[in-house]
Amino acid sequence: MDIHQDHQGRVLVVAPVGRLDSTTSEALEQALTTALDQRECQLVVDFEGVTYISSVGLRVLLTVAKRIREGHGSLVLCALGDAVRQVFELAGFLPLFSIERARDLAITRCAPGA
Repeated sequence: MDIHQDHQGRVLVVAPVGRLDSTTSEALEQALTTALDQRECQLVVDFEGVTYISSVGLRVLLTVAKRIREGHGSLVLCALGDAVRQVFELAGFLPLFSIERARDLAITRCAPGA
């Protein structure tokens, strides 16, 4: 799995590419945890390049979301493909996250003062 990171103003966009499963979830968790440790409080996770997410990947996102809420930041997910969205839906996770269909909408929603 590759993980691309890009700042858009004060928002950090993290874009994993590939499968987000028990083998690769640790890399995403490390990238997001490092960002939080560096006081990055406005995060967008762009799922455009993710073809699959397992329960382990969902756990990583829940852990990060909890930490961001405690730090009064924001997390917005975007560009969930049909297969990934279906996993979120089946797990009952759609209501737990702010989700936008496109990266630019997620950045706008996540930006401080938005």
